[in-house]
Amino acid sequence: MSKIGEEATGLICETELNIRFSDTDAMGIVWHGNYIKYMEDGREAWGAEHGLSYLDIYKNKLFTPIVEAKLSHKRTLKFGDTAIIITRYINTPAAKLVYDYEIYRKSDMMLVLKGRTVQVFTDYQENLILNTPTCVVDWKRNKGLL
Repeated sequence: MSKIGEEATGLICETELNIRFSDTDAMGIVWHGNYIKYMEDGREAWGAEHGLSYLDIYKNKLFTPIVEAKLSHKRTLKFGDTAIIITRYINTPAAKLVYDYEIYRKSDMMLVLKGRTVQVFTDYQENLILNTPTCVVDWKRNKGLL
């Protein structure tokens, strides 16, 4: 999934999520739209672990809307399953945040989903920011990514 200039980093977060009954559809499997929420759960846990949370970004008067989401469903999750969400930061020189995801069913460690999201930076008036914000440059420098 990588593109020119992007590189996978060792900045990974693994989090677990118990599948709730309300996440399932009439077939008893997780409704496909909930996987976007699970990826967000992974991003939130990743941000808390690595020091680049949504709150850190908001404190710098920025938003990070998703402009691209790719999901490749491999298997299903059902009520009562536990999902393991692995979130990996992908470093890029562009003014965006890129994350790759793998979601596994814990009981048998079968891959359920592979995904990617791309987020850009905007100010509070939704104006696109074309250069990587200083707070993110500082964070990258601190993590040895520059």
